[in-house]
Amino acid sequence: MPKTEQLPEYAIRLTTFQELERIAKAFASGHLNLVIVLGGPGLAKSWTLRQAVGSGACWIEGNASSFGIYCHLWDHRDQPLVIDDVNPNGFRLLKSLCQTEAVKTVGWHSDAPTLQKRGIPRQFTTNSQVAIIANRWPTANPDVAAFQDRGHVTVFDPSVWEVHRRVATWFSDQEVFDYLGEHLHLLVQPSRHYLAALELKRAGLDWKGLVLSRFLTGKSLIVAQLKASPAYSSEEERVQAFIAGTGASRATYFNLARKLQPAESCAWPGRRHPLLPENQG
Repeated sequence: MPKTEQLPEYAIRLTTFQELERIAKAFASGHLNLVIVLGGPGLAKSWTLRQAVGSGACWIEGNASSFGIYCHLWDHRDQPLVIDDVNPNGFRLLKSLCQTEAVKTVGWHSDAPTLQKRGIPRQFTTNSQVAIIANRWPTANPDVAAFQDRGHVTVFDPSVWEVHRRVATWFSDQEVFDYLGEHLHLLVQPSRHYLAALELKRAGLDWKGLVLSRFLTGKSLIVAQLKASPAYSSEEERVQAFIAGTGASRATYFNLARKLQPAESCAWPGRRHPLLPENQG
């Protein structure tokens, strides 16, 4: 879930990539005047919007200043506008741009010499639709509250299983895919674990142990790393290494090991995902 103070009650909850794609295509087709796409990092929100709008949209990174956004609006007036990770300083300008009227008037009434030099008027009209992509949403900001109800606030919150299924359509390393599939029950927030593990593996590092540290800590991490290490040929060797390294008991090791195991009802059905081609990996 995105970090936010309080999402509006009318926010649309999306739990599948198919639902996200439908929203993106509706925006690209001009049906949505304002859409706000919220969700955690690494969930392909930006990629999905880019695929939908193609090259016919103005794309602005969130670090752009309000003045920079105004200049982009002039250069790309009447084109769809996508702001990725919006800067809070730009919300005031967006209020006028996100009016419900088809044609909006936006203006910039300072720094006139710079505008004149660039051939940009201090006020102009545009019919650009707006999409905003964000991991965080500062609803306490009065400028946010002033325009968010003019559009469609969507929250993309897929399960780790949904993310895993989508990754299967493009990820090429079967071993990494399987390993993370076996540990999905430990993930709180699906993110960029797949590519991180692949980079570590290609670098010749202990990728299994290192990727575990992205979502485990303390003694649980030690137990998981011991189980993943090829240096131990038996469970007893792992138990002794755990005791020597932590000073904890055998019972602690087995209690933690049991908690690391997925529930039978949550186990991934088979090691190979049906969407992953057989010749990859």
